[in-house]
Amino acid sequence: MANTPTLFDADFFDAAQNARAWPFEEAKKVLKRVEKSGKKEAIFETGYGPSGLPHIGTFGEVVRTSMVRHAFRLLTKDQIPSKIICFSDDMDGFRKVPANVPNQEHLAHYIGKPLTKVPDPFSDEYPSFAHHNNARLCKFLDDFGFEYEFASATDYYTSGRLDAALLRMLEVYDDVMKVILPTLGEERQKTYSPFLPVCPRTGIVLQVPMIARDVEKGTVTFIDPETNEEVTVPVTGGAVKCQWKADWALRWYALGVDYEMSGKDLIDSVKLSSRIVRAMGGTPPESLSYELFLDDQGQKISKSKGNGLSIEDWLTYASDESLALFMYQKPKTAKKLHFDVIPKAVDEYYTFCTKAETQTPAEVLENPAVHIHAGMPPKHDIPLTFALLLNLVSAANASDASVLWGFITRYAPEATPETHPELDRMVGYAIRYFDDFVKPTKQFRAPTDQERAAMEKLAVRLDEVEDQSDADAIQTLVFEIGKDFEFEPLRNWFKALYQVLLGQDQGPRFGSFIALYGVDETKQLIADALDGKFV
Repeated sequence: MANTPTLFDADFFDAAQNARAWPFEEAKKVLKRVEKSGKKEAIFETGYGPSGLPHIGTFGEVVRTSMVRHAFRLLTKDQIPSKIICFSDDMDGFRKVPANVPNQEHLAHYIGKPLTKVPDPFSDEYPSFAHHNNARLCKFLDDFGFEYEFASATDYYTSGRLDAALLRMLEVYDDVMKVILPTLGEERQKTYSPFLPVCPRTGIVLQVPMIARDVEKGTVTFIDPETNEEVTVPVTGGAVKCQWKADWALRWYALGVDYEMSGKDLIDSVKLSSRIVRAMGGTPPESLSYELFLDDQGQKISKSKGNGLSIEDWLTYASDESLALFMYQKPKTAKKLHFDVIPKAVDEYYTFCTKAETQTPAEVLENPAVHIHAGMPPKHDIPLTFALLLNLVSAANASDASVLWGFITRYAPEATPETHPELDRMVGYAIRYFDDFVKPTKQFRAPTDQERAAMEKLAVRLDEVEDQSDADAIQTLVFEIGKDFEFEPLRNWFKALYQVLLGQDQGPRFGSFIALYGVDETKQLIADALDGKFV
């Protein structure tokens, strides 16, 4: 998703002041906050748990945050510095061994230790499991061209960058407890502390109550659960880390975070962390609670259930730009994230890119493609849609790109894989998508007497078309035949064409399909279907 030239000129700066696209609405909140505080820089943050690999939710959060930051830069005429910090909570205790990693028995010995102290199960390339996953995260973000500053919780805690905030949290310890304790069960209340000491003896991150605190010395005291001895450690220098809600607040306070979005399932956590920041004397960041993704059955996507669509899945069948468009659209609305949404997202992306070429600055800033690219989108000469390509693959039963290009160059003589690389990329996606998702579900049926007569008439009248590449003229002819044979409603005629000829319930404009596939080929397709060769 390489960035094209940005929109930082006077026309776009002026248009940004009245832009209504959601990234601008979010950016206006950040600008108001920064102006009120007098800060000289705006900090955007996204969080990451390195116990697993980056996933489609990671992409969604970073791409959406990047869109808000770009809108902020336009609103401020790029005069207020800003950055995105991608914060990895890699000092978190290792809770369980993931099922999808090697060396499971060896890893089991490290349960409870900070993730940066757990060996890399995959190789000796990285000093820890967290370092391995952090490297994967950075590569993941770099591959998509995101601008960000990586931050490691372990580095921040051990280097002292969080010391002042930790000492402040120790000062307001009782206030923090008043925020958290009412949200916990009776048993958990007895053991809770916002500080999790790292046991000097075992290196394990302990969840134990504090029996004493010394604000002047900056220490806390706890009972070692194995030896029953009192242990006193400083809250600074990496000797403790915070429970995650307190940790979130600590991070916001220490880094001066101005904006962080999160899923709807974390709304209560955002409220609690915000109250903790206020107790510390800080101001919680502006935020957006985005809706969660659903599977094709309307159920919440869960990594443990495996009912979701991974980023690798999407990128097997479509571009990252189309995925970014899916993330851009209606972030506060629950959306089904499954394979059926991919073709629509692909075609909409190219449509938005084309529209941007002729839009005014005000219109451009409402165009999703501009937010995807953080600038004017590249120009794409795409003479046919992804949906049409899928139907071409279906009718031609083609798994070879060169076969498809034979049809395409007849339909659009100026197009070749060399002159239209983006279209060539779509061809590859279409073949894979058809093979994996369309072909297994194709279900042909025999025509009714009415449909048979209409299709026979269509085959005869196709010879009347003077320009066999004129999709509009062919579409008009198809319409006329549907009306002549009194299909009510008329869409039943088109549905019949798709079901009988292609084995599916829907498709693109049939006139465009015939123009691409060819009149003679379509006539043969009709003959084969009426002869019962597909049923």
